[in-house]
Amino acid sequence: MPKAHSHDHAHDGHDHSHAHDAGFPDHVELGARPRRNRKSASLRALVRETLLAPSDFILPLFVMEGTKKKTPIASMPGVFRLTRDLVVAEAKRAYKLGIPAVALFPVIADKLKDKRATESANKDGLLQRTVRDLKNAVPGLTVITDVAMDPYSSDGHDGLVEKGRILNDATLPILAEMALAQAAAGADIVAPSDMMDGRVGYLRAALDSFGHEDVGILAYSAKYASAFYGPFREALDSAPKHGDKKTYQMDPANRREALREAQLDVEEGADMVMVKPAGAYLDIIADIATSVTVPVAAYQVSGEYAMIMAAGKLGWLDADAALMEATLAIKRAGADAILTYGAIALAEKLG
Repeated sequence: MPKAHSHDHAHDGHDHSHAHDAGFPDHVELGARPRRNRKSASLRALVRETLLAPSDFILPLFVMEGTKKKTPIASMPGVFRLTRDLVVAEAKRAYKLGIPAVALFPVIADKLKDKRATESANKDGLLQRTVRDLKNAVPGLTVITDVAMDPYSSDGHDGLVEKGRILNDATLPILAEMALAQAAAGADIVAPSDMMDGRVGYLRAALDSFGHEDVGILAYSAKYASAFYGPFREALDSAPKHGDKKTYQMDPANRREALREAQLDVEEGADMVMVKPAGAYLDIIADIATSVTVPVAAYQVSGEYAMIMAAGKLGWLDADAALMEATLAIKRAGADAILTYGAIALAEKLG
């Protein structure tokens, strides 16, 4: 038998913990030390599984009438309604940082709103003029436009309202006229966010029949009836004037239904599908990313952004680090593109 050591290492004046950790189980094989891959910044970078880049982001922008004006959105620290000239300036800034796309949302005056959202099809409407400005100023930028009635509707709903009901099929021609006006102005991608059944196929047919075969469709496929949309509705003054959106937006309790919605949209011709919101629906992003063959976008919505920024303002957390972590999680779940109000701040940090 081996002879026992006669002296006690605990009292010889030296720290031998680096040589042997008495607490590590002897029966565990030698390869079971994942911390080896975390011991330095360079090594952590080498084995990192998910990488964020400015090219992952889509910057949402709120556009309003006027020139050289911006108005803060109280519930979204650091986010503003911008006039067209400032939207162009912000888009240029984003593009120089490597952000490839913007998503536009118009602030429409109440006097222009009606039940049928007729202003949405005006070729000289606010959104259409902004699209032309952007395509002239930043030709390489991808411009995405929102297709839904609520910014233009006197009822504040995404579909046509009659006797308190949202009419699905009667809404589709209105959405098509809207999408055609956006495409004619130069939009690269139209993004139906209305959640009417069959709207992707209807829009694809309309776009193709008017010579807009190259205009893509980013479908809001899994858009949930979420409590996280409040600041966005403040920004556009687009909250429903009566009722809620639960008859057309999805129940937050449902998971399988999201797969069905995404698959139907792909079958109807969607070039990309979206999950909205993102942070509370990472499982849905992961499910859809593994079940469809088109790119998946996810929208870090106004409420998600506002919570992080408000907590940072109060000193409760590092807002910049939290925003980076939250968007990293969205990509890790499977998103190919992320709409986030923090796109420029994130791109600046990512270099």
